[in-house]
Amino acid sequence: MNWKDKNLDIKTPSITSEQINEQIKPVLRKMEQAGIRIDCNHLKKLDETLTEKLNKIESDIYNLAGHEFNVSSPIQMSEVLFTELKLPTGELKKTKTGISTAASELKKIEKDHKIISPILEYRELSKLISTYLKPLPTLVDENSRLHTSYGLETSTGRINSSEPNLQNIPIRGKYGEEIRSAFIASPGMKLISADYSQIELRVVACLANDQNMIVSFQNGEDIHARTASEIFEVSLDKITAEQRRVAKAVNFGIVYGQTPFGLSQALSIETSKAAEYINHYFDIHKGIKEYINKMIDRAHTDGYVETLFGMKRYLPNINSTIRHIAESEERMAINTPVQGTASEILKLAMINLDGKLTAQYPEAKMLLTVHDELVVEVPQKDAKKVAQAVKEVMRDVIKLCIPIEVSVGIGNNWAEAK
Repeated sequence: MNWKDKNLDIKTPSITSEQINEQIKPVLRKMEQAGIRIDCNHLKKLDETLTEKLNKIESDIYNLAGHEFNVSSPIQMSEVLFTELKLPTGELKKTKTGISTAASELKKIEKDHKIISPILEYRELSKLISTYLKPLPTLVDENSRLHTSYGLETSTGRINSSEPNLQNIPIRGKYGEEIRSAFIASPGMKLISADYSQIELRVVACLANDQNMIVSFQNGEDIHARTASEIFEVSLDKITAEQRRVAKAVNFGIVYGQTPFGLSQALSIETSKAAEYINHYFDIHKGIKEYINKMIDRAHTDGYVETLFGMKRYLPNINSTIRHIAESEERMAINTPVQGTASEILKLAMINLDGKLTAQYPEAKMLLTVHDELVVEVPQKDAKKVAQAVKEVMRDVIKLCIPIEVSVGIGNNWAEAK
């Protein structure tokens, strides 16, 4: 695809994906060294509270099953659900050891028995406790600062986090907020959280030159409400929360190359209904449909797709005769230019921001990046000025065909700033 055919005006046309990746490395090393302060007492108290709740949920599961068993054992779980309670297995994936009891599979039968909901909540709490609440206090340095390690994923170029992985902390919900509250500013400092608003959808709107989506973003509309209005054929002021939830799944599902079956599983609806939503979406967003077809055709012809800044993702199995393998690579062909470009925009913003902070606010430091979000620690006296500077750098790093929006907050902890 000739990117110049699209309504994109890159401020730094000479920079490549490879150069961005080289320039981001020293920025990431500085962030690793800085670390972020952790309130270990907060985590320990939360651990005690959620462990107590976990024990109560476990007792509820035992009552619903009729006896005690190891809730963490897939084999015992399968025995209880499918042999004893005889729950339906027709739609569930099979594994080498039997019927899958993965959370994504159990959600398909959540309405078939009261035991499924507490099992899913048990797993969520158990993972939060074992992944964050117990280990994080043991990983801080003598100054109570936590240091994660950052790397670049070879296939997508996205920034990842390890030892510990902070990318999977829940973004929303009371548990995620409680955990983020433990990431605190040092005395006399504030935390700034800056988050791109729907950057991937903005990127795909421009790459596809989809006029309906472009106009919606230009008008500052809630894109998910707009999509709900389109696929349910009701006015914006009549959209329900459930309709918006469905529309949000459709919007992001399209970007990720989701099939009607995949969307049906995500929304727990019939495949035919999911196909109806997708077809209606494409009737309205013809530019998106054209973009998807072009990316798939290019991948089949060239064996790769690329991002706006030139990162290539090779798809060696795109022409496989095994259907599910070829379809998987087609989904990558659709998503990589979008997700990869959004990642490059964030990395370029981080590079520019590092330079600005170093020159103008040397006491301010970037500490974390999680998905499309940056967390900066700054002296309290400079918080408002730095917040505005962060917003401007992230917003102005590239000129798309529609405005880039950045939400910025200031607080004493990550949750408060978010």
